[in-house]
Amino acid sequence: MTISFEGKIAIVTGAGNGLGRSHALALAKRGAKVVVNDLGGTRDGIGMSSEASQAVVDLIEKNGGEAISHGANVANFDEVQDMVQQAMNKWGRVDILTNNAGILRDKSFTKMSLDDFKLVMDVHVMGSVNCTKAVWDIMRNQNYGRIVMTTSSSGMYGNFGQSNYGAAKMAVLGLMNTLVLEGAKNNIRINALAPTAGTRMTEDLLPENIAKMFSPEAVTAGMLTLCDDEAPNRFILSAGAGGYASVGLFESDGIFLPGNEQFPENVRAHWDEVANTENQASLKSGVQQSEKFLGKAMAYVQSQKAQVHQ
Repeated sequence: MTISFEGKIAIVTGAGNGLGRSHALALAKRGAKVVVNDLGGTRDGIGMSSEASQAVVDLIEKNGGEAISHGANVANFDEVQDMVQQAMNKWGRVDILTNNAGILRDKSFTKMSLDDFKLVMDVHVMGSVNCTKAVWDIMRNQNYGRIVMTTSSSGMYGNFGQSNYGAAKMAVLGLMNTLVLEGAKNNIRINALAPTAGTRMTEDLLPENIAKMFSPEAVTAGMLTLCDDEAPNRFILSAGAGGYASVGLFESDGIFLPGNEQFPENVRAHWDEVANTENQASLKSGVQQSEKFLGKAMAYVQSQKAQVHQ
C-alpha cells in the first residue's frame, strides 16, 4: 500500500538542511502541505537566516506542492505559536509535527560550560515541548495527530563528548512515553526516530566516503512510516544507511525481599536474579512497574498465610 499524505498539513522543524530538508521534501512529494521551519543558524545555533528554509519552499512549489517558510526559534514558545497560527490561518489544521530541529555543542563534560549544556537542552527538549504544546489542543480537537520526536543513539547508548546532547535525546523519549498515554483517546500517535545520517551535524564524525552511505533520504523513508494514518504508537525506530531497527526499554522480572531482608547485602546476593533477562518485559506505563512489585509483595503475603494455616 502506498503511503500518502494527501490533504495533510505537516510542520517540520529544522527543515532548511539535512534531515529536516529531506523530511519536508518527501512529505510534500507525497501530498502534504508543509511548514518549513528553520532558524537558519549554524549547527551550534549561532545566527539566523531564512534563505535555507525559503529555498526548500521554492523547491516544493517548483515541484507542484504547497509550503510556507517560518523562522521560529523552537526554544521560543511565542515564535512557535506564531508559526502554528500561520499554518492554521492558511490551511485550518495541523496533522503532523516532526520535531527535528537541533544543535550541537560537543565537549567532554569536564570542559563543557553549563551554558552550552542548557542551550542544547533548550533547543532539543524545550523545542520539542514548545512545538508539541502549540499543536496539542489542535490535534485533540480534530481527533487526529501524528508527532515524531527525534532521539539519538547518543542518548540511548552514550557518545563521548555529548553529555548535553545525550541527556536531551533521552528526555524527548520520556516526553513521548507520557504523551502517548494522554493522546491515545484522541487518535494522537507519537513515535521517535533515531537517525544516523551524513548531515552538517555529523560531518566531523564520518569520513566522506562513509557519509555518502548515510544519506538523509534513507532516514526519511523510516520517518514517513511513523507519521501516516497507519503509524504505530510509542515506537522507537533507528534508521541509517538503509538499515532499520526497533529500540525498546525492558525491565527484568526481578526479585522480592520481605521487609526483614531488605538490605543492600541481600540485593547484591541476588544480583544474578535481579539482572536475569529471561522473563523481561516492556512496560507500557510507570503504573505497571508498581503493579508488578505489588503483585510480588501480595504473593509473598499469601504464601506466608498459607504456611500459617498448614
